Amino acid sequence: MNSLLTSAATDGILEHALGTLRVVLEYLGTVAFAISGAVAASRRRMDLVGAVVLAGLVAVGGGTMRDLLLQRPVFWIENPALVWVAVATALAIVPFARRRDLGAFTRHRIVEMSDAFGLAIFVVIGTGIALDMGASPVAAVIVGVANGVGGGILRDLFSAQVPEVFWNGQLYATAALGGAIVYWILWAWHLPPELVFWIPLLVILALRVLSLTRGWGVPSVAVVQKRELQNESHA
Repeated sequence: MNSLLTSAATDGILEHALGTLRVVLEYLGTVAFAISGAVAASRRRMDLVGAVVLAGLVAVGGGTMRDLLLQRPVFWIENPALVWVAVATALAIVPFARRRDLGAFTRHRIVEMSDAFGLAIFVVIGTGIALDMGASPVAAVIVGVANGVGGGILRDLFSAQVPEVFWNGQLYATAALGGAIVYWILWAWHLPPELVFWIPLLVILALRVLSLTRGWGVPSVAVVQKRELQNESHA
C-alpha cells in the first residue's frame, strides 16, 4: 500500500514538474520568437509600434492558430502575460536597432537560433495539447506544426516577404513535421511524459541547427528563383 502511494506521489510530482517546465519553456519560446519579430521589423525599418506589433504577432501567432484549430479559448485573451513578455522583448531590442548595432545578432545567428528554439518548443506544446484534447494523430501533427511555424509565417507576411518556410530550402517546416510525428509515436507507445516531451524537442532543434550550420535542406524547385528571392529578402 505504501509503495502504491509512493508511486502515485512520485508520478504527481513528475507531472507537476513537467507542467511547470512547459510553462517556463513557453515563456522562453515567446521571448525567442519576439526577438526574431523585432529584428525583422528593424531590418524593414518599421517604427516602434511596428516592431512591437510584429514581435507580438510572431510570439503568439502560432498559439492563436492552435487554439482556433482546436476550438478552445485563445490563450492570451484570458491571460495576456505572454503578450506583455513579447512587448517587453521588442522594447529591449529597439535600442540595438536605433544604434544600428544588430551586427552581433547576425554574426552569432542569434535570430536563427532563437527562432529554432521557439519552433521546437511550440511544436511540442501544440502537439501535446492537441493529443490531450483527443485530437486524431493527423490533426495533432497539423496543429503542432501550425503552432510552431505560424508565428514565422505571420512575421514574413507582415514584413512583406515570402514566408521563409515555403522557399528557403532549409529544414524548417520539415523539422517541425518530423518532431510532431516523433511526439505522437512516443505518446502512442505510452513512454514516460518527460521522454515524450524532450525527445521530439531535441529532434526539431537538432534538425534546425544542422540545417543552419551544415546546409541540410530539401530540394528547391528552381535555383534561380531561390536566389532571386534571397536577394529580394535582403534588399
